[in-house]
Amino acid sequence: MNKAALNFSRIFVGVLFIISGLIKANDSLGFGYKLEEYFDVFHLSFFNPYATPIAMFLCVLEIVFGALLLFGFWSKKVATGLLVIIIFFTFLTFVSAAFKVVTSCGCFGDAIPLTPWQSFSKDLVLLTLIIYLFIHRTKILPVTRNEGAQKIALVAVVVVSTAFSIYTYTYLPVVDFLPYKIGANLPELMRVPPGAAPDVYEITYQLKNKKTGEKKVMSDKDYLKSGIWEDSNWEITGDPVQKLIKKGYDVKIKDLMISDASGTDYTKELIENPYYNLIIVAYNLNDTNEDGIAKLNALTLNATEQFNIRTVMLTSNSAQDADAFSKRMKLFAEIFYADGVPLKSMVRANPGVLLLKNGVVINKWSFRSMPSFEKLSQTYFAK
Repeated sequence: MNKAALNFSRIFVGVLFIISGLIKANDSLGFGYKLEEYFDVFHLSFFNPYATPIAMFLCVLEIVFGALLLFGFWSKKVATGLLVIIIFFTFLTFVSAAFKVVTSCGCFGDAIPLTPWQSFSKDLVLLTLIIYLFIHRTKILPVTRNEGAQKIALVAVVVVSTAFSIYTYTYLPVVDFLPYKIGANLPELMRVPPGAAPDVYEITYQLKNKKTGEKKVMSDKDYLKSGIWEDSNWEITGDPVQKLIKKGYDVKIKDLMISDASGTDYTKELIENPYYNLIIVAYNLNDTNEDGIAKLNALTLNATEQFNIRTVMLTSNSAQDADAFSKRMKLFAEIFYADGVPLKSMVRANPGVLLLKNGVVINKWSFRSMPSFEKLSQTYFAK
């Protein structure tokens, strides 16, 4: 029984760490964004410039520890490392859940979104299993005792996981779990279907009787049903508390609003353009790759002159900063503005490009993998 429990714990924890690491490595830039949220919460914003390298390191670490646990190599060191990691992450998820400072831990990226309390519960289960593994770490047997083979396996796992993280950072995620993925119909994802159930909320009031001093807590339904609102002796004190009772239809894209410098909404016009149009996304012009911007500028100039392709740039910077950037870089694209959160979700690159037609994402690229104008012409525009 002890052997079965040990094997189950080892396999479960090892596989889960590998899956978790691979999912986050598939989108290391997105995991870096999540780390920035934690850095800001703990007043460690000076780490923000290093968020993506740290994210890539943590992804590799998870995969390596998971693989070594499955192999049974260096069980004492691996069990100790896993225990330190899970204690740290359990603390983070508890802080997120208890103080509502980070709404999603990013444990499984955007592939499996978890609420803070779900993340904390998951970490408690892992903590229990890893403590068990730590107690019985000397009983974990390696699949081979050949030291050379063990080192080769370690190097192989490190190299493969590191290469995968670097590849997805350079050329976008291999599997896109975000709503702006290739083939997505953006207007449809922004629309609530007719008859869709809305979110159901309950509002709670705190009441106090002015004569007797008696206090009550009542839901909005009970408040109206009881008729207590007709009694002038009862008054509402404090602010009403709103609580989500039942989740309704979840609109996949609900935070995208594109405007010009004066605040005029251009979302519908740009997203629902019936012709090919290029959207350059540079959510932060201060950190964007200027060589990439220059190459995209030349490409979009050719696209407009030869095929009348409309090209716009979306950024979350101020209009003043964007105007100065546009003049310095001699940008041809029109500049529009949106919140940084949806821009980060559009394409995991700064800058990145979306090719849209009639509201559908035809393709998307990082500036590093952007095809030449000739290739774009042959594949899309000239047809």
